Amino acid sequence: MATGLMKTVGAGELRASDVDSSVVLAGWIARRRDHGGVAFLDLRDSSGIAQVVVNPEDAPADEATINGLRLEYCIQVEGRVRLRPEGMENTELPTGAVEVVASKLTVLSTADPLPFSIDERADVDESKRLQYRYLDMRRTRMAENLRARSRVIQAMRSVMDSEGFLEVETPTLIASTPEGARDMLVPSRLRKGTFYALPQSPQLFKQLLMVGGVERYYQVARCYRDEDFRADRQVEFTQLDFEGSFWGQEDVLETLEKICTAVVSDIRGVELATPFERLTYDDAMDRFGTDKPDLRFDMEIVNLDEVFASTEFKAFAGVLADGGTVRGINGGALGLARSGLDGLVSRAQELGAKGLVWMVVEEDGTLRSPVAKFLSDGELAAIIDALDAGPGDTLLIVADRVRVVRTVLGELRLGIGRPEGNNELAFAFVVDFPVFEVDDDGSLAPAHHPFTAPASLDELVNSPATAVSKAYDLVLNGAELGSGSVRIHDPEMQAKVFEVMGISDEEAEARFGWFLEALRYGTPPHAGFAIGIDRLVSILRDEPNIREVMPFPKTQTGADPLTGSPGRVDAAQLAELGIDIRSEVREEWAEEESGDEDGVGA
Repeated sequence: MATGLMKTVGAGELRASDVDSSVVLAGWIARRRDHGGVAFLDLRDSSGIAQVVVNPEDAPADEATINGLRLEYCIQVEGRVRLRPEGMENTELPTGAVEVVASKLTVLSTADPLPFSIDERADVDESKRLQYRYLDMRRTRMAENLRARSRVIQAMRSVMDSEGFLEVETPTLIASTPEGARDMLVPSRLRKGTFYALPQSPQLFKQLLMVGGVERYYQVARCYRDEDFRADRQVEFTQLDFEGSFWGQEDVLETLEKICTAVVSDIRGVELATPFERLTYDDAMDRFGTDKPDLRFDMEIVNLDEVFASTEFKAFAGVLADGGTVRGINGGALGLARSGLDGLVSRAQELGAKGLVWMVVEEDGTLRSPVAKFLSDGELAAIIDALDAGPGDTLLIVADRVRVVRTVLGELRLGIGRPEGNNELAFAFVVDFPVFEVDDDGSLAPAHHPFTAPASLDELVNSPATAVSKAYDLVLNGAELGSGSVRIHDPEMQAKVFEVMGISDEEAEARFGWFLEALRYGTPPHAGFAIGIDRLVSILRDEPNIREVMPFPKTQTGADPLTGSPGRVDAAQLAELGIDIRSEVREEWAEEESGDEDGVGA
């Protein structure tokens, strides 16, 4: 650890080899214990914790200073390192074999009473921790998360540099473009009535870099999306963004494997096996009910359409006759009572299914189920065979539209099978995504941004509902780490894609004219990707909440308890921007303020 004039070593770096050496430490008082007039301080800095012994007889400071020491006072200590007395070692600390006997103690800064305890064992409301994030960062776990984040980014940069990528910054104030989510808009003072947008990603600019001959680009990019509130999303986030010219899908995936291998080796000390498992989108949806499968456990979805092709059980027969499907999973030996099984039925209904059929394999190989009497012996035997079931296994079957069945069984699979406290890392690529998502009414919505290359232009034009794109995702333990694609580099193909997507020539020119013109100047084939750094770090650190690995996150409602943003601005500022607040919004403000006065406002 680098040190300055105010400290010679990090508190967490002291070891038995430092015994009898003179040191200068600086940090915060994490704990204080008094024994017979002698104070024992746990001194914390960014490297860890060391025990400091403050004996008034050694006169390290005046009596008032020593007696006035409180938690989170920032202090400097000069002293000598010695072994702790036998039997007094702390095996839970790397520095637990030694302590520093203070010969001089200086209070660098006092601290007011804390709004919450920084002790790791204290349970503190998250909004309170975010309001005082600068104190929350002093907690060991949070400090370790930030260090891990830094190391992840360093490992990424190392790989990109070694692979010949050029780090290039792209603009933060750009034109608004449709990329899947709402843009965060910034009004212009000098051109009233016009707006910049904060980038959802550096998509178009990195493609312009390819036009410009950069060939290998990367950036640790800050991105912004005005999305509806979700627990696992933030309005601003960080990603590793990269692009390569004269590249295809395989080049991108190979680079991703190098990045992930380097990061995991650094953070976890584990060497990943490559190549990563690869699934097509359709395969992932059919087998796991999601395009971001958790591959740490099996429990795959099995198609039972053939088993019930001639069934007389009306619930299944009617679904199949209407073009639906019947599928199931083997949940294993769940050992649930009837109430627990009924709970699974309720959960399936919450997820959109009309119902759920459960079956339990008895010790004699028969199936116990409310619907067993409606099924033939042949069907019951075929179910056991198809789901590879044995005594004690619980089988779950859903009959409905394909999309509903996939969703319901996929979620039930995760609820039943997802391992807890499992440090295994299961990376995978999902490829061959559809160009469009097909809604229940048959309408089409772009699955990716409009610059993604289709696998076949003819298929896109003639069969858009089934057209496949050259898009791919990286998933880890059931989470999507990022997406990428081969880009369209032919302006004629780009125009055709816009046409199929319902974007008129006039709209395309108005919104992307500057980019479409660039494509006409010898654009090389290119492809790229973006990895979500926040989510990757959260998984590697076993933090289910991505806010725990972000320095200054927003709440899941987009608020910042620390600074109070988003906040209102005064009328003069708005007038400069040519903006007025609508009357109904002002009325809402008035109601909120009235509610606050009554003690009932948010």
